Order: sequence, then structure tokens, then C-alpha cells
Amino acid sequence: MTVAIDPQDYLALTQLHAQYAAVVDAADWDAWCDMFTEDCIYKLIPRENHERGLPLATMDFESRGMLKDRAFAIRETLFHDPYYQRHVVGAPRVLEVARDRIVCESNYAVFRTKLSELTTVFNVGRYLDTVVRTDATWRFAERLCVYDSELIANSIIYPI
Repeated sequence: MTVAIDPQDYLALTQLHAQYAAVVDAADWDAWCDMFTEDCIYKLIPRENHERGLPLATMDFESRGMLKDRAFAIRETLFHDPYYQRHVVGAPRVLEVARDRIVCESNYAVFRTKLSELTTVFNVGRYLDTVVRTDATWRFAERLCVYDSELIANSIIYPI
């Protein structure tokens, strides 16, 4: 089923996805937080749990304030081997369109590079997004990162 969307809104949606990947890959955590509404939802959840309707998520944030707490923790309190992430995000498939709201999904792959190591596939799945128009820009009201593998690295530090 094809959902009609204004071409300018679709361009803005694809730019939002590209910008998200850019700020997360650049570790610009303040910009990451600003891409969400105040009462947002961000979850990193295994596919099995999502499909079964189980609530357990690897990361589960329910406001921009919680995102800011995570950003602070990444910068100031979490100790880990440094690494780089690189996102490859597919074009969003629009599922629903309303006046100031778009629901869409897109596939993603995240690669991780640790210093002096080969790059590896880190996480693969799909984003299930609800984006809303706020002022003159689009923001994520909800972003579910549904990853495919039942096995993940023992420590996911950065958002996916």
C-alpha cells in the first residue's frame, strides 16, 4: 500500500534521518537530544520482544530529559574502550501521514570501529518512527530501534 506524502515533507523526513545518523556518528549528544520532542520515547529493543509485545528494552527513555541524562553519562561517567560508529540508513518507508505527523520505518546498519581493530557490524535492524512538526522543523516523538539479533555486544554505550 502506498501512502501519499508531500514531496517537501518526504525530503524533510529523509534529511531528518540523515541528520540523526550524522550527529550520532559525530558523538554530538546535545544535537541528538534536540532532535526529539520533550515527551519523546526512545527504545532500543530486540526484535523478539517487539514482535511478542514484551516491554523489556536494552535502552528505554521516556523524555528528552532522560536523553540528556544519557548524554551526560556518555560524556562524564561511563568508562569504556573508545570506538566510532557509522550508520547506514535506508530510505524511510512512509506508513501513515497526518497534517503534522508521519509514521515511517527504515532499515539501519551500524558499524563499529575500535582503535587498532577492524571494523565490525555492530547492530542491524529497523527504526520505527513517529515524527512530528514542531515550529518549523520535524522532531522524533518516538523512535524504536528494533534490532534483529538476539545477541548484542555486552555494552551498548551510544544510542543506535
